[in-house]
Amino acid sequence: MPKMTRRTFLKMATAVGAGAAVGGKVGTYIFPDYEALAASGSPEEEKYSHCVMCNHVPKCGVKLIVKDDKIFRTEKWEGHPNSLICAKGIAAMQEVYDPNRLLYPVKRTTPKGSPDPGWERITWDEAIATIAEKLNGIKEQYGAEKVFFYTGDPKEPRPIIQRLAYTFGSPNYGTESSLCYLATELSAKLTYGLEFQTARSQALAGGPPPTPDSGVFMLWSSNPAWSAPFSYNGLKTVKERLGTKCIVIDPRVTPTVHALADVHIQPRCGTDGALALCFGNYLIENDAYDKEFVDKWVHGFEEYREYVKEFTIERTAAICDVPQERIRAACEILANRNGPLFLRCSAASPHHSSAIQGYRARILLVPLTGSLDVPGGISIADEPIVFGNFHGTPQFERSTDLLPELKHLRVDRQFVPLWADADGEGQVQTNFFPEYVKSGDIRACFMIGANAMMWPQTQQYQEAFMNMEFTAAADFHIRPQTHNYVDIVLPAAVSYERMAPIAIFGRTIFLRDPAVTPPGEVRTDWRICCDIGTALGYPEEFFGGGENAEEECVRELLRTSGTGVTLEDLRAARPGGVFVPLQGAPQTKKYELGLLRPDGQPGFTSPTGKVEFTSEMMREYGYNPLPVYEEPIYSPISTPEVYKEFPLILNTGARVPMYTHSKQRKLPWLRQLMPDPIVRLYPTDAAERGLSDGDEVVITSPVNRTGIKAKLEITNILRPGMIDMFHSWEQADVNLLTTRDFCKISGFPPLKEGLCQVVKA
Repeated sequence: MPKMTRRTFLKMATAVGAGAAVGGKVGTYIFPDYEALAASGSPEEEKYSHCVMCNHVPKCGVKLIVKDDKIFRTEKWEGHPNSLICAKGIAAMQEVYDPNRLLYPVKRTTPKGSPDPGWERITWDEAIATIAEKLNGIKEQYGAEKVFFYTGDPKEPRPIIQRLAYTFGSPNYGTESSLCYLATELSAKLTYGLEFQTARSQALAGGPPPTPDSGVFMLWSSNPAWSAPFSYNGLKTVKERLGTKCIVIDPRVTPTVHALADVHIQPRCGTDGALALCFGNYLIENDAYDKEFVDKWVHGFEEYREYVKEFTIERTAAICDVPQERIRAACEILANRNGPLFLRCSAASPHHSSAIQGYRARILLVPLTGSLDVPGGISIADEPIVFGNFHGTPQFERSTDLLPELKHLRVDRQFVPLWADADGEGQVQTNFFPEYVKSGDIRACFMIGANAMMWPQTQQYQEAFMNMEFTAAADFHIRPQTHNYVDIVLPAAVSYERMAPIAIFGRTIFLRDPAVTPPGEVRTDWRICCDIGTALGYPEEFFGGGENAEEECVRELLRTSGTGVTLEDLRAARPGGVFVPLQGAPQTKKYELGLLRPDGQPGFTSPTGKVEFTSEMMREYGYNPLPVYEEPIYSPISTPEVYKEFPLILNTGARVPMYTHSKQRKLPWLRQLMPDPIVRLYPTDAAERGLSDGDEVVITSPVNRTGIKAKLEITNILRPGMIDMFHSWEQADVNLLTTRDFCKISGFPPLKEGLCQVVKA
């Protein structure tokens, strides 16, 4: 692979406009002088890290050539399982050397919510002492559970902030996954039981690539060509080699559609559940389901069979507003498959007012076709290593010894009790944060990487931050949309300046180097949490804080993993990783062997011990146990009068190649690819409104008649009658248009449904 030097990077950045506007101002980047580094007689050091620019999941390996404590060159980490360096990975260097980074702790000197917070630099000693005093004061007066601990992006400090919350005595720890991934996991738990590894495998938001044994691919609301290039290559390779049939379900015509789809279905947003039930009905009617698996391992099949009869191809085509022949073609591919179904959905799939039921309808196609834990289907890990999401361990996070005694104090129990009881990892639903603060159930918060624009009706979350007695945050920058409403902001290290956490690929563990020294007084998230924990009165649990705290955290993570791997082992293995061998042979159909249940009996951890097509947990909590289809709360069908005024369907937050959610917006080399907020509209919809490409337009909705402004992009990538808009633009926050009509079971918002209108500004 060609080497990316600073000189090459600078030339490329200059050619594409490195001075792109950021937040209304022109920002230029000052890099360490390349010529000076090149002339330096200092030796080149090789540092191995992983890129977190794609949402912290693939952890693509990067080899950084460092001279004089500066990154001199970026290369692939040869031999690393993921080593695809995309544009975001190359631009990560700009994140390190951004001159606008927050370098010192600051406190506000004006009231929260003021246009100018009057930030004043303070010492770390003052910052940590103030945070400890405020949090301990809330604890003494009201109880530890009145303090909320939160991490957004980066996701990597989840294990340490969770440990901080529980050690402090609060079960109220939450993450951005309560708006992203966790509804998929809950859907799987309500189907297979609470056993974490099975639910995690069946959430289907990622997972391993297909194998040659796969009979058909189904990519549902997933566009890996943009969102996951590392897995897209695997899909494309298998498709080209074997010609495996592929069904893509997405209202957009994405690059994945062009490259992989034999059949492409573009359903009306929010109707995916009906389509999944139609597939189930067709498979049953045509005896194309796995009768042996269903007879032995499925609970509630007869109820399901009777219910899905309603979803004929004709009726489903009308609900989804798609041609009957498209649905029929997909049904026939499914029915005539010559191997298991490989289903890949996205974490964003449940962003609907009926999040859980719609997603359950989709994932039931896996057991219905006998594609569970078999080659080519959806596999469950063999002898899974005990690392959880983002590579903490339950013992390190203290979710085993402390959380059970605190769970009854969870603040979300009154809103989503099933979510609270089914959650064994301790992630509170954050979408009700305004309600928590208004009721006095939450009075203070410490948060890392928070973004108020993540939530629907952003202003309500800003008011909640402002109305708490105390709020402290850690971040790379001062972000006015969030930090104007907090009291203290701490400077956090970026990826190439951190050690924790480790990375795991299958059964191989990799360590990353902190490649360069953080600038100014920047500290890593893990050290910040240890410093706060020590100041709160828990020095033993947080290794005394200080410079060695992050390394001690990694040692403790490894010790509690049960793998026997040590930090010294990982360092000795550089540039490779340490493989943890299986104790036995790989197994398929683990449910037959008693490998999924703690009692060693065959089956699953669901109440019935089977795959539940009718969920008994949902029945117990008063919900319909079937994966019933529910029309979106705002839609052409459910609210026809509103639809007359707002005749476009609101779809937000789909991935684009240059950004990951709100990240990278301040990196000029990426910002020039999409410098301004845009809203996409189909050509006929634009023509009906007299709009031209590049027009400034106003987008309104039933909950925001003033609207937001954006530039129009006319494109046939969409189906007619909808818009597509990326989120988290400070000057055009699309979540101001979204309602807070949360899913009754999960508390998830309808980010990918609803109604709106677009007119010329």
